[in-house]
Amino acid sequence: MRRRRCDRSPGSRKRLPAIMMVGAAVAAETAAVRRRGYGFGGRVVVRCRDGHLFTTLWLPGVSVKALRLGPWRFQRCPVGHHWSLVTPVDRSSLSEDEASAAAGVRDTGLP
Repeated sequence: MRRRRCDRSPGSRKRLPAIMMVGAAVAAETAAVRRRGYGFGGRVVVRCRDGHLFTTLWLPGVSVKALRLGPWRFQRCPVGHHWSLVTPVDRSSLSEDEASAAAGVRDTGLP
């Protein structure tokens, strides 16, 4: 018995470029974050525009509780109780007091 070749539907051909663009965007964000010396995903220390430090869940290409804007995210700051742009902070640039203060304040869990 001869197997029939599975043809792709016209819609799947249109999705491939979109999937490739999303993959390229995630790779670019990951490379930019790595180049700046930050860790790859997980709990990351961030600083809001007002200077508050806290930890948040930061996964390249994924954003459930924040609006992603390249290397920044717009999300709620649990320290100042306001909405702000946040950016990752290199832990080695923090003093021991700053690092322990940031570790003690976590943003909310997943909604």
